[in-house]
Amino acid sequence: MHCKPKVMAPIVHPTKCCVQNNYSETIVPHIHPQHTTTVNHDFYKHQHYFPQTQSVENEVTHQHFNVYGPTPGFGQGAPGPRPGFGPGPFFG
Repeated sequence: MHCKPKVMAPIVHPTKCCVQNNYSETIVPHIHPQHTTTVNHDFYKHQHYFPQTQSVENEVTHQHFNVYGPTPGFGQGAPGPRPGFGPGPFFG
């Protein structure tokens, strides 16, 4: 027998806002009327790109405890005091 999984309503978290600043460079030539020798300079801008990928990892943590005394639910009733506690030969 196969049961369909339950689908819960989505949890929508607040939007994380990121700011990306873009800068551009503009060269404004100023020409002064004189005898002008034009010198051409080649300027290479090397642009390095860093593509980003994303992945998801799920981590589960378990913690185990040692519990002393009767175990509830196995015919023992509610857990009682640990040995050495409660009325005994040392209490009136």
